[in-house]
Amino acid sequence: MNGVAWLPPRLAGSMPWLALGLVALLLPLFDDAYIGVIAQRAFIYWILSAGLNLLVGFAGQIAIGWVPMLTLGAYTTAVLTAGTVTEPWNPYLALAAGGVVGAVFGVIVGLPALRLRTFYFAMTTLGFATITTQVALAWKSVTGGGVGTPGPVFPWPFEPGWGFYYLCFLLAALATWMTANIGASRYGRALIALRDAEVAAEASGIAKPRLLVLIFLLAGALGGVAGGLFASLQSYITPDAFTFEMSVLFFIAILIGGRGSILGPVLGTIILTALPEFAAPLVQWSTFLYAALLLLIVLLIPGGLAALLDFSNRRPLAKHREILPRPGLLREVLGRSPTAQHLELRGIALHFGGVRAIDGLDLDIKGGEVHGLIGPNGSGKTTTLNVISGYYRPTAGALSLDGAILATEAPPRRAAHRIARTFQTPRLIGDVSVLANVMIGGTLDGRASFVEALLTLPRHRQDEVALRRAARQALAAVGLEALAEVRADRLQHSELRFMEIARALMLHPAFLLLDEPAAGLSAEEIRRLGALIKAISREGVAVLLVEHHADLIFDICDRVTVLNLGKVLAAGTPAEIRSHREVVSAYLGA
Repeated sequence: MNGVAWLPPRLAGSMPWLALGLVALLLPLFDDAYIGVIAQRAFIYWILSAGLNLLVGFAGQIAIGWVPMLTLGAYTTAVLTAGTVTEPWNPYLALAAGGVVGAVFGVIVGLPALRLRTFYFAMTTLGFATITTQVALAWKSVTGGGVGTPGPVFPWPFEPGWGFYYLCFLLAALATWMTANIGASRYGRALIALRDAEVAAEASGIAKPRLLVLIFLLAGALGGVAGGLFASLQSYITPDAFTFEMSVLFFIAILIGGRGSILGPVLGTIILTALPEFAAPLVQWSTFLYAALLLLIVLLIPGGLAALLDFSNRRPLAKHREILPRPGLLREVLGRSPTAQHLELRGIALHFGGVRAIDGLDLDIKGGEVHGLIGPNGSGKTTTLNVISGYYRPTAGALSLDGAILATEAPPRRAAHRIARTFQTPRLIGDVSVLANVMIGGTLDGRASFVEALLTLPRHRQDEVALRRAARQALAAVGLEALAEVRADRLQHSELRFMEIARALMLHPAFLLLDEPAAGLSAEEIRRLGALIKAISREGVAVLLVEHHADLIFDICDRVTVLNLGKVLAAGTPAEIRSHREVVSAYLGA
């Protein structure tokens, strides 16, 4: 049993932070200068890692070469304080300037991430690290080249020694608080959604470019501030101080700590900073030891230290669970009548080379109706949903919303029109709770800015309360309220289907696109799903249902369109489709 299980959840979650803070505050009482220097280095490294954690642990970007932010911050602070370029600056102002320079270059380095993925972006960051080092070597008039330049000395109250220790501690605590605020906000959930299920994130209205730019800005600023402190700690800086091993340390510390965690990477950074100091004979083997430690973590504890410390998700779940939707709650969940009522597709065509995935499709989706879309595999059903959602740009034809032509837009813009959807394979964010998965669907309705979330200002707190309440209502409506705090990857397949519907309902949809929601469900679960879908349509929502279970289609749909080879084979009421000779021959069978 968890040793703090008797404490309130919020207080139990704060205990590790209180313990770390208490140790940090009491450390000067030992008056050990050597231990103090190690602690200062750990605090400085954590300031950089705090921002990098949002990039690597939350957003999933492989930013191995983030040390240039440390380099730029160090040289900016040192050069401005020394007066090499201008009149000498106050060290504290120079430190702030280092943060600004780090933020600017954080965005510059991060821009390729909007197009490059995985290892290609990693190579970009490593390339920038090499360029930064070469510039520092060549620009002798400013940086001192290979000889180096003196680091800044901070005056009272943070003068060298324990005063500087407290400066590092306070800035590390501030960086932790700010990144924890982002991690627990709609922005943090959006980052994790983009990392694990980008398609579902976009369908919820999450715009990747703008969010990543904000994170690169923050991570760069923290790296620059850490660099200014690092220059002071080193007393004298040269390009040799910023090594490839240092980049590896930061990256591995976050992976060892665990994805999507704040506490885990803190502990990982402290361990990897202190380890070489207490195992000096092994310093030459540091890169090998880091790699070996990472391998052990991946093999033995794939979720990192964060998973090791997550006691709550080790509790067994009930084996025989029933999904019992409560359609009566839908009016409260949906909140208001849909703003749009009629979605028209006229002459839609989509060609992939010589393949005509959709060929001249006409479709009318009206508010308050369930419209079934059926046909053999490969007939263009899911492709139609992708066109409506904005994932595919049609070769020809037009979409209109209440008579107004709908411009070709990316999925996040389509979500703004209250077009929500689910997917053939449930798109879940596995290492966060069911409640957090559903809250992602309400990202678009958040009002607080990134800065308000960073500083946990009142409007952000109001957003979180409203989103949490709405997500619990949505889970109750689909019958999953008892599993709200469970990690989503522990759910059964049928529960994931209903969880996706709850997430889609958080968008307050005018149009709900369901892609085979009954796949893998039992007969009784299909019956309950049908009742839920019908109840959603009665609230004024237009539902477009792609499904292979013909009985469900004919039981709940108001109209049915049958596709075959990208063309409309038939359209009409369920009764008309049942008796259509070509439909029976091509799809329904005898």
